[in-house]
Amino acid sequence: MPIFFYNRKLMLNNRIDSTEIIKIADAVADEKSIDKNIVLNSMESAIEKAARTRYGSENEIYVKIDRDTGKIELGRKLLVVEKVINSHSEIDLNQAQKINSNYQLGDVIEEELPPIDFGRIAAQTAKQVISVQIRDAERERQFNEFKDKVGEVLSGIVKRSEYGNIIVDLQKSEAVIRREELIPRENIKNGDRIKAYCYEVKRENKGPQIFLSRAHPQFLASLFKQEVPEIYEGTIVIKSVARDPGSRAKICVQSKDSSIDPVGACVGMRGSRVQTIVNELQGEKIDIINWVDDNSKLVVSALSPAEVMKVAIDDDNSRIEVVIDENNLSKAIGRRGQNVRLASKLLDYEIDILTDKEESEKRQTEFKDNTSKFVKNLEIDTTMAQLLVSEGFNSIIDIDNAKTEDFLKIEGFDEETANELKNRAKEHLEEEAKEIANKVQELGIEEDLANHKGLTLGMLLTLGEENIKTLKDFAELSTDEIIGGYDEIKGKREKFDGILEEFNLPKKDAEDLIMRARKKVFNI
Repeated sequence: MPIFFYNRKLMLNNRIDSTEIIKIADAVADEKSIDKNIVLNSMESAIEKAARTRYGSENEIYVKIDRDTGKIELGRKLLVVEKVINSHSEIDLNQAQKINSNYQLGDVIEEELPPIDFGRIAAQTAKQVISVQIRDAERERQFNEFKDKVGEVLSGIVKRSEYGNIIVDLQKSEAVIRREELIPRENIKNGDRIKAYCYEVKRENKGPQIFLSRAHPQFLASLFKQEVPEIYEGTIVIKSVARDPGSRAKICVQSKDSSIDPVGACVGMRGSRVQTIVNELQGEKIDIINWVDDNSKLVVSALSPAEVMKVAIDDDNSRIEVVIDENNLSKAIGRRGQNVRLASKLLDYEIDILTDKEESEKRQTEFKDNTSKFVKNLEIDTTMAQLLVSEGFNSIIDIDNAKTEDFLKIEGFDEETANELKNRAKEHLEEEAKEIANKVQELGIEEDLANHKGLTLGMLLTLGEENIKTLKDFAELSTDEIIGGYDEIKGKREKFDGILEEFNLPKKDAEDLIMRARKKVFNI
């Protein structure tokens, strides 16, 4: 029943009908799912506002409604003073003691006022006060109720569509599923019952804004939690989820009980459990993977059905290099790079896929390049340079940082040779640093970028050569632009180089460099 109907009953014939107050408060509280005291408090505020209009705003009006009988007490408060300055809010001690001999200075007297007749304007004002306060209380109740539902799957009826966004009726409130949070090509009609994942609730003036998603990875995880009792009970844990909504998904699960097969439990008898989820997600194919703590084994499972020959993991840079034979290349990459992209999200590592031929060529190129650098910069012969590269020395910095004992492990190397190599490496690095410093100055690198902690002289030189000369220029870069990444070009997953890729900057360090620059430049 609309709130204005209750207001009409309350203000019957422009007078307050106390016999109806408790009934109306109960009815409104029940309909709006709010506390009855909130309704009665709003009524007190409305009567108080009307009384101020009638008796003057300079009076300190009070209104009390008995919570059991609905009887209204209307009056004003007077402060007991020695000398009255404002007769509307003060009373002198002599007058106060005539009312009650126990009154003292500083006491507050409540003086009852005659009941008021509500004129048309006063009655309308009172109705507005009640409506606003009850509406605010209802919005607050809705926000408090739904803020605790973030992370849950909610069910509702599709009410309407607005510019591709879906409005869902949740009975006590409305929610929105943005166009980008829907499963692509999903046919949703008004009146359909729909499930979606609640990922955000915002407090707004018009009421709480509830945002739902059917494309969120955690929607898939929540559906598994509903369908698989072992996940709900905590026996099986969902470790990671990656989705290409409406097309394909990968989910990693781990069992805390060695007697329970996590993959089998999620699939269910004859695929019954996973099929229910597939139907809800409009036929989305789901790969269920048994989680192991060894990333080298996990990436092999994540790239299934491709067969992996070799795995090399770089934890510092969050990269995994996977070597496969030519026949498995298309399987590992997947259609439009989908398989490797989902595997990468699942492990939170960049995955580089190479064929055995490409891997061999890459190793040979690296070996040749590193050998040439040592021959040129350290003035040693090719045989010695090749020995150093074979033993894992890939840069002059490696030689400078190495201990003498590290060289003595190499056949034919003695202490004198080791110390000479370290001295030459140190001299080269010092000369190189001076040259780079001069070039950085010539390029006009501004002080704010030059002083940005974490950027070396070599990095500054490379940035300057790419015309990135201020901290603002650097702050506007993305992580992929710095360390490199992958793009889909004509359905193929193609690698692109990063500006600072040669420095092997870990992804987390690159993100930190960018975020600190943005905080300085944009004050975020």
